Amino acid sequence: MGEAKNNNQQKNNQNDVQDLNQILKARRDKLAAFQEAGKDPFVITKYEVTHHGQEVKDNYAQLEGQTVSIAGRIMFKRVMGKASFCNVQDLKGNIQCYVARDSIGEEPYADFKKYDVGDIVGVKGEVFTTKTGEISIHAAEVTLLTKSLQVLPEKFHGLTNTDIRYRQRYVDLVMNQDVRETFVKRSQIISSIRRYLDGQGFLEVETPMLVSNAGGAAARPFETHYNALDEDVKLRISLELYLKRLIVGGLEKVYEIGRVFRNEGLDTRHNPEFTLMELYQAYTDYYGMMDLTENMFRHVAQEVCGTTLIPYGEYEIDLGKPFARLTMIDAIKQYCGVDFNEIKTTEEAKKIADEKEVHYEKRHTRGDIMNLFFEEFVEQHLIQPTFIMDHPVEISPLTKRKPDQPELVERFELFITAREMCNAYSELNDPIDQRERFKMQEAALAAGDEEANTTDEDFMNALEIGMPPTGGIGYGIDRLVMLLTNSPAIRDVLLFPTMKSLDK
Repeated sequence: MGEAKNNNQQKNNQNDVQDLNQILKARRDKLAAFQEAGKDPFVITKYEVTHHGQEVKDNYAQLEGQTVSIAGRIMFKRVMGKASFCNVQDLKGNIQCYVARDSIGEEPYADFKKYDVGDIVGVKGEVFTTKTGEISIHAAEVTLLTKSLQVLPEKFHGLTNTDIRYRQRYVDLVMNQDVRETFVKRSQIISSIRRYLDGQGFLEVETPMLVSNAGGAAARPFETHYNALDEDVKLRISLELYLKRLIVGGLEKVYEIGRVFRNEGLDTRHNPEFTLMELYQAYTDYYGMMDLTENMFRHVAQEVCGTTLIPYGEYEIDLGKPFARLTMIDAIKQYCGVDFNEIKTTEEAKKIADEKEVHYEKRHTRGDIMNLFFEEFVEQHLIQPTFIMDHPVEISPLTKRKPDQPELVERFELFITAREMCNAYSELNDPIDQRERFKMQEAALAAGDEEANTTDEDFMNALEIGMPPTGGIGYGIDRLVMLLTNSPAIRDVLLFPTMKSLDK
């Protein structure tokens, strides 16, 4: 029984391939015939577009009876003798077009009947409403602008394979309007961020992507070789150290939105290249960064989404209320019952970790283990916006210590939907302390921590020139887009996410 089923499936697959090959051949034959008749669509260089389809629908009262020109891809076509209907899709939606032989002429109508779903056309005609009440364009001219030589996936079992959707994003954008809307909204989010920061007096800058020392974050860099200089270089993992150099230079308020690269795994939250925004402001601290973050998130949500109540999965995220503020120690105590104020040594921390079955490495200290407790017991509970403050110094090599608790630093991370959305500091501007922190990082690197930093001597020189008290922050732009578009995975908000080669 099973063998017969497999044989039938193989036969069906072979038939599908044969049918597809015949269709693809027919499309190329049609193109050749058009070219032979002097109607090659690929020689057309432009087409005058007056409206998008959705604009025609939205402004029907003003456009009824008027002549408009639209252009887009045929997504549906029904031929009925001397008259036909087609649905043309453009950036903003789709609109029905009525194509009649008596309106466009006998030869153009014969050509139109040969057009395929997937072809790109220009349609010029009068706006009207059909007997069924659908706003449409009564075509006076239909121009073939691009002949599609492939078949859209709905013809053969639909575009349901997420791997293919990510690999062939261009097809995904054609077939799924919600995907197009996500990436339109992504652009709007980034534009809104820029407007907000520019209005606050920040200066947008650009810093190097190829660097000799990839610092500013705990991550493994990608490495390459620069032939012209015969030097090994790295792709940046952060924007931090160069932006701080600009604060030293007196620019006071700077930000950069750019790609960074981390040699790490792929999952719903991580892609090895992603968009990071970092900003630095002189003469403020991490409390100033909290205020800026709350205000900016509300501004962007209101401007792009029209509300500060954001649906995400099963939750409704309220960006309008003041964000919760909780120290890391208090958060661990609240969700786990362990009070790290009472744990003074690494030995005590390892003992309680053993009791709670929190796995750690031999090199880990009290601060490292405290962070492991936070990741294990707290993160999943932080659905509504929550600032987690005052991290251990061991995991914060570029952050200013708390004067009254030098084992902690003035740092926060913002969590929404159990995800880290940003990471901010009162920036360490003491060059003597910074050099000691780099030494600690290099010791961790030697002990096996592949994500530890190394000393950046030019950055150290900049600190010795003198950096004012500064607040700084890094935002994962992709995660913010995920939140505001209700997207479950980072690949859904990256136009071309990293994929394993099909050759492997």
